[in-house]
Formats: sequence, C-alpha cells, structure tokens
Amino acid sequence: MAAKEQLYTQIIPRRNRQQGRAGTIRHGSSLEILLSMGFPKSRAQKALASTGGRSVQAACDWLFSHVADPFLDDSLPREYVLYLRPTGPLAQKLSEYWQQSKEICGKNKAHNIFPHITLCQFFMCEDSKVDALCEALQATVTCWKSKLPNPLPLELYTSSNFIGLFVKEDCAEALKKFAADFATEASLKTEVLIEPHKKQLHVTLAYHFQANHLSTLEKLAQNIDINLGCDWVATIFSRDIRFVNHETLQVLYPYLPQNDDELELVPGDYIFMSPAEQTSTSEGWIFGTSLATGCSGLLPENYITKADECGTWVFHGSYSLLNTSHSSALLVGDGVLERRQQEEHSLGETTSLTIICQPVQPLRVSSQSGAKKRCLFVCRHGERMDVVFGKYWLSQCFDAKGRYMRTNLNMLPSLPQRSGGYRDYEKDAPITVLGCTQARLVGEALLESNTVVDFIYSSPSLRCVQTAHHILKGLKQESKGKIRVEPGLFEWTKWVSGNTLPAWVPVTELASANLSVDTTYRPHIPVSKLLVSESYDTYMSRSFQVTKDILSECKSKGDNVLIVAHASSLEACTRQLQGLTPQNAKDFVQVVRKIPYLGFCCCEELGDTGLWHLTDPPILPLTHGPTGGFNWRDTLLQE
Repeated sequence: MAAKEQLYTQIIPRRNRQQGRAGTIRHGSSLEILLSMGFPKSRAQKALASTGGRSVQAACDWLFSHVADPFLDDSLPREYVLYLRPTGPLAQKLSEYWQQSKEICGKNKAHNIFPHITLCQFFMCEDSKVDALCEALQATVTCWKSKLPNPLPLELYTSSNFIGLFVKEDCAEALKKFAADFATEASLKTEVLIEPHKKQLHVTLAYHFQANHLSTLEKLAQNIDINLGCDWVATIFSRDIRFVNHETLQVLYPYLPQNDDELELVPGDYIFMSPAEQTSTSEGWIFGTSLATGCSGLLPENYITKADECGTWVFHGSYSLLNTSHSSALLVGDGVLERRQQEEHSLGETTSLTIICQPVQPLRVSSQSGAKKRCLFVCRHGERMDVVFGKYWLSQCFDAKGRYMRTNLNMLPSLPQRSGGYRDYEKDAPITVLGCTQARLVGEALLESNTVVDFIYSSPSLRCVQTAHHILKGLKQESKGKIRVEPGLFEWTKWVSGNTLPAWVPVTELASANLSVDTTYRPHIPVSKLLVSESYDTYMSRSFQVTKDILSECKSKGDNVLIVAHASSLEACTRQLQGLTPQNAKDFVQVVRKIPYLGFCCCEELGDTGLWHLTDPPILPLTHGPTGGFNWRDTLLQE
C-alpha cells in the first residue's frame, strides 16, 4: 500500500489529489473519469492513446507503470496506420501459410507484420484527437458499406524476392478511393494530414528471403485458396514514434537490476533496442527501453529474444467493409489477439499491458431491438469443493452412515442425495458456497447488461449444473429457464482418473434437489457414447460436433446460447467454429491452465457464413484469488 501511495503522489499533482479521492464519478467518458481522479489532462490523453482507449483501469495501470518514464510529459504524438485485414477462412489459410513458411524456411521480412493490405501510410495524430480519428473511420466505412465485391478479387504474384496477393485493378481503385475518403474525413475532424497508399494494393506473403527458398514459398502460396470466404475489416493501429527504427525484442526471463544503470526485466515485456546505442555496451549486454515502463537501461542479452514489430502496436478500432452488419469486427483469424492474451498472462496481472486492445465498450446483446447477431457464451464452472478442501474432503464431511455435515462455511449447507452413495462425489464434486456466489455474480452481470440468454446447456458434472443454476438465479430466470444437461459437453475423458467415467447425478435427482434442469431434454451425445480415455482428436471433434448440434437446434427457436462446462470447453467449443484447426495437445493444455473459475467468452455469428468469431463478452471479467484455511488456535495461541 505504501508503494502504491508513493506512485500515486508522484504521478498526480498534489493540488489534484484531494479532488481525485473525494470526487470520483461513476459516469462519463474515460477521459472525464481520469480527470476527476486528478490526473493531468495531457497524461490522461497519453495513457488512453497508449492503451487503445480500452478502459479507465488500463489507462491507470499504464500511468502507474510509467511513473518513471522520462517521456511521460512529452507532447510527441503517436504514429497511426490504416490497414485492411482479412477474417474468416482466408485469414486462417494465411495464418497456416505464415506458420508453415516460418517452420520450413525460417522468418523473412513479411513475418514482422500480420497479413494486411496497406490503405494509408503511417501518419501522426495528437493524443487528444484519437477518438475523432476513429469516428472518421467509422463514418467512412458507413458510406462504403457493402459497395465492394465479396470476396475481394486477388491474384498471386511472385518474383525473385517477393511473393504476394495483389488486389485486381478495378477493386484496388475503389479501395484507394475509400482510403482517400477516410483521409478527407479525418482531416475535417482532426486536421491530421493522411496520405493514402498510392502503390499497388496487396497482401505481402514473403519478401527478403533466401533465393533457394523461392520454390518452396511459391508452392506454399499456391495452396492458398484466394476464393475462400472472407470479411475484410478496416483497422487502425498505432505505434510509439520514438522506437520506429529500433529492433523489437521480447523478455524471456526475469532480471532484477544489480546496478543503477540496469533495467528490470519482466517476462513477456517488450524491449526496444537502437543499434546506434550499442557501441559502448559491454559484451553480452545491450541497452534498451521497456515498453511496459518506458524506462531505459542495460540488460543481459541472453534474457531476450527477437520479436515481431507489430507485437507492440496498439489496436484502436476495426470496422467491417463487406459484412452487412454494423458491429465492429475483432481480429482473431491469425491468432494475434490470442497470442497477446497469452503474453499478458506471462506479464502478470498487476503489471501487464494490453498492447493489441479490444474495443472500449462490451458487446450489448439484446433480442428486443435492432439487427441482432447470435451469440454463443461459454463459461467454466465455479470453485470446486475437492480443489479447495483436498481429495479427502469426503472424510471431513460424511460419517460412516453417509450423512453429510459441513465443517467449513465455504461448504454448502446440504448436498443432493445420490442413489449410488456419497462416494460418487469423489469423481463428481460439487461447487463451494463461493462457487455459487461467483456464478450468481455472472448471472447478475448478464442481467445488468441486458443480455438475453435463450438457452442454457450444461456438462453433466454436478459442478457445472450447479453453476448454471446459480447463473440463472442471478439472471432471475431460475423459475423460467431450464438447464439442458448434455453429456457431450463433458471435458476430455483422458483427464478422468481410473478406467470409468463419473457416475453423474441423474436428471430426475437433480430436479428433486431443486436444480432448474429440463427433464424432457434428449442429449445429442448420450453418456453411453462417451469413450473412456479418448484421444485428443476425438475430444475436439466431439466438442465441435455437439456445439454445432446445439446451435442448429436453437437457431429457429432463439438467438443466444450459454454453455456451462469446463475450462477446456472455452477453447474446444469455439475454436473450430471460427474456421480454425485445433492446436496441438500441448499448446491446448497450456491455454486451459490459464482459464479461471467462471472464465467467460463470447463467440458471435458472422452473418450467414456459418462462421463465428470471438468478441468482447457483455460482462466484465471476474477476478478472485486463493486463500488458505485459518485456524485461530494454530495462529493466535502460539507461545
């Protein structure tokens, strides 16, 4: 707390601190909120621009992490660029090409930036005018909506040192006119000078590669089906102009400074290195500047690795050019967002910085008004009893006759009777009292955001059914909504101990325990069809198939579906819906480990394409931490 207060006093002028503490406002723009907290206007605008305007919290975190940044009060603007980016099946094919070409031939210059078509060259914009810049893009897209051919006509071109997909001439001229209209609109709103791209419009696939790799790269490029379904989104990114000619590096290992001129390293952070500043450094050491803090210093060279330039860019907004909807599109086709989210985990919750930021406002989903899109929500269950109290929790709570009595306030007052006896809880544990509270909070947040959940499905695991029930309670729908218990949503059976699946509570017994389940529902994949110790491919195929069946079943009856299942379900139930192929099992496990209790994601349908994409959930994230057990005798009676 003392350290936080020290940072607070350094970054907010003394005359403003009183106002900031006493006058916190709960409504208004992000800038207004930051100003009410006492931050100087120039710093608040810089923080919002540097985090893509994602949220007040992100801006505050940026300001506190940059308290020692010597350029914090520098008025130098950021540099912005307008790209056209693909989404959908074509984006997936381009991503596969990117990965294959890198694995076979190594990195070339094209790998520094994700697949894109450059519409405008980099230009500078003051921090105070970024919102107006994004408004200019939105206005221009609205005027051009659905006026371009779908799909965009592309053709493959190769030379001795370049491979790319060029936009055919007529369409390219239309895109250049769109870019010119944006430049005009932006000039009117922001007085920013923008130069539309005048050269041939194209997606670069490879350049500056070794001559002996040409044949291989060309064959890989020929495998890209340029007629695949694709939506193109106009997207604004920015970068810190101070580091344009610097090499981008990423921290692999933590390092605590041993001398005053050394830089602290946090895994996942980016380092900017200027070749001109390396002449006076010792062997094995380099001089660089941290993206996360803005501080500079010496650092050990073997603690960092080369990174892509675009890894440090900030995302400010994207709008679909071809889709007939009016919602902005989030870019997940090439895995950039997913990669950034993983990097944020490695940076740690208190110091991480979202580089490629998501839009400021969460998606509002309502079936009451306007053109609507179907949404699939996938949520992990709440806190488990056996994880909190250990695998021997049954012996703490059940006597020899199988009678239950809780021994901790975080244990439920009562548990459902099981026809197979209380030992069935060993493989099918309930959630805790806090798990119920977590679930209810999610339901209340969905209600507050006016989100409509038309159907709710659950894994047969008791912890999932209980979680779904308490989400319905938060939604005030426990008497109306009915949970459809679907065995096909159970997690990877390889993770189940022993050679048998859990003996799940029958639906009729769940209903007798006052859980809101649909006793008439007929599962798409009955328990009898689940395999013990199934392969990873079988699990992913099962999850994809049952998700498709659920969405098909609900399409004519409602819009939004909520699946309450396991940590693995957030990936397994959504990845292939996006047209992406499953990750390998090792990477999949790493993703699953990062998903907390009540981890929540939203997948939105892309028109009638049959594809979906991940987008902002309609609710805020739920953060919670572990606590140890407390026994006053052991702690307070020590001599």
